[in-house]
Amino acid sequence: MNRRDILKAFLSGGTVLLVAPALLTSCETQDDPGGGNPGGNNNSGPLTIDITSTEFAALASAGGYVVKSGIIIINTGGDTFVALSAICTHQGCVVGYNSSAGNIQCGCHGSVFSTAGAVLNGPASTPLAKYSVSKAGNILTINT
Repeated sequence: MNRRDILKAFLSGGTVLLVAPALLTSCETQDDPGGGNPGGNNNSGPLTIDITSTEFAALASAGGYVVKSGIIIINTGGDTFVALSAICTHQGCVVGYNSSAGNIQCGCHGSVFSTAGAVLNGPASTPLAKYSVSKAGNILTINT
């Protein structure tokens, strides 16, 4: 093997080492559309939401939802609200609510969850964490 062949092999290997990490991280967590922490909720106490605030206007009607601090909050109708982890248990993407189907969907890989957090369709195999929600007037309190 001459010097030219050694340099070619070295440069080819070096290129693979530089490109491989970018390829392997292509399914990283997405940004949280609610402006919170996409990696999950790190609050040390309950999360409070004023549903009359313009930031949470979607919660004023049945089928509306918001994502805040890694939690998806859904108005399921009849003055009932559900709060679940907004982070898909498959690969960490942020999920969204499909009001016409009545389920929670991950746009990255197609996992589907019920509003109770149960997996309806994989590839996710673990349910979403569920949080208790109480309502007093226009204030929702989500115990994390």
